[in-house]
Amino acid sequence: MILVILGSNTGERQMVLQNARELISREAGKIVRQSSVYETVPWGFETKDLFLNQVVEIDSVLAAPELMTCLLKIETSMGRVREYYGYHSRIIDLDILFYNDLILSLPELVLPHPRLHLRRFVLIPSNEIAPGLIHPVFNKSIKQLLDECKDPLAVEKID
Repeated sequence: MILVILGSNTGERQMVLQNARELISREAGKIVRQSSVYETVPWGFETKDLFLNQVVEIDSVLAAPELMTCLLKIETSMGRVREYYGYHSRIIDLDILFYNDLILSLPELVLPHPRLHLRRFVLIPSNEIAPGLIHPVFNKSIKQLLDECKDPLAVEKID
């Protein structure tokens, strides 16, 4: 199971996520499931601009590093300018959370995502579509990780 998180806190956030889903489907792999969209408080930095986040499951023929390269190209095509220090507001952010049960540590990609267990904005939408998915490092389900998560930041499902 390949899970990717989408996030946006600038521009027309709903449209940004829709465009990202369309580009993922066209270039990275078929979206087979998607969570609801959640409005979330930024994690790791201060801004008044709340994020919209969503997790999608995709079926892709791309290997994990190639998938990450594809997602970065999608971000760039959508106007993302990467700043390589700290966290910032952004038009789109695409991250691989899980690539099946692959454990990988490359300079450009760590799998599973190394901080997903610390973030409710990741765990809540992941739990919606894959509560029983087992984290291959912690050997715990998404639901267990969510139950244990100490992140206090607000995550609200939107209509």
